[in-house]
Amino acid sequence: MSQKWTVVYYEDEKGNCPTLEFIEDRSLNNQAKIMALINLLEVQGPNLPRPYADFLTDGIHELRIKLSGDQSRFLYFFTFKNYIIITHAFIKNIQKVPVSEIKKARKYREDFLKRFTEEKLKRKLDDEEF
Repeated sequence: MSQKWTVVYYEDEKGNCPTLEFIEDRSLNNQAKIMALINLLEVQGPNLPRPYADFLTDGIHELRIKLSGDQSRFLYFFTFKNYIIITHAFIKNIQKVPVSEIKKARKYREDFLKRFTEEKLKRKLDDEEF
C-alpha cells in the first residue's frame, strides 16, 4: 500500500491562511479544479509528475494549475513523515516562478517549522476534526 499524505495549508500565528484566501477568491468551478489537484497531490505526494507538479529549489515544490487561462501556482514543501504544507498560491505572469514567491515560501516554511513539531501538528489537526 502506498503512503497517504496529509495536505495542510500554512497559517500564520494570527490564523491568516494565504492558500485558503486564494482559493476562496476563485469561482466555484475553479475551486473544484484546485481541490481535485490538491487531492491528487495528497494521493501521489512526491510522485505527482509534471505537468501537475515540479521541484523548484531548496525543498520547495510547485503545484501547477491552469485556471480560466491563468497559470496558478501553489508552493509547498514536504515535512515530517507524511505531511505536505502548502504555503501560498499566486497567479504566475512570467516564464519562471518569481524569486520573491520562493522567498515567501521559504519564510513561511521557516515560521511553520519553528512553531510545529510533528506531534504538535498531529494534535492541532486532531483538534480541528469534528
